Amino acid sequence: MFIKICGITTADDALLATALGADAVGFIMAPSKRQVAPPRVEEIARRLPPDVLTVGVFRDEAPSRVIELVNRCGLKAAQLSGSESMQDTRLIRESVPAVIKAFPGGSPALSVADRYGADIVMVDSDTPGSGQVFDWSLAEGAPGGIRLLMAGGLTPENVAMAIAKVRPWGVDVATGVEMSPGRKDPARLRAFINAARSTEPARPEPDAEGLDEDAPYNWQEEGLR
Repeated sequence: MFIKICGITTADDALLATALGADAVGFIMAPSKRQVAPPRVEEIARRLPPDVLTVGVFRDEAPSRVIELVNRCGLKAAQLSGSESMQDTRLIRESVPAVIKAFPGGSPALSVADRYGADIVMVDSDTPGSGQVFDWSLAEGAPGGIRLLMAGGLTPENVAMAIAKVRPWGVDVATGVEMSPGRKDPARLRAFINAARSTEPARPEPDAEGLDEDAPYNWQEEGLR
């Protein structure tokens, strides 16, 4: 289970999240109470382990600006959380290492999300960052065969239930592990990661040749670095 902790504003929170096992951290670069200035994002990202997926979060920003900031800050992915078109999403993907494209649950565009050229498709609530839970059944509109990242009101208390219902590739949280906007609560952060990890099946014994064909998906092996 891929786990992304979003709304990071401090190096301490970023380092704690990755130490506890998060695969990715997100920095909100769009207008928000969790917005982080590019120089600060670059400073924090530089301190993180190289295998952590660092993500800049944008909303309806000009593609040229997204590309500039992702590359200037040394980030490994851009998350597009607005109404970006297929054309703009594909244009951005040509110049950054990876793209996460977000859609509100139930959006008609979600049914053609696989045409946007994104590496990961996120399903979120209508108001990202609000901590509001949406009807999880609306995620069923996503096409098959994609990496589906589930967000929107997830908490340590409900993430295992959400995973059981939607069976996503990964989960994303911001508000649900905070003590205040932009500041993470260590206890809730640990509880969330543990709850998400608890849904993973037991790792089977390797076969006679030492290969484990049914091992959990390893995102690092597919270039999302």
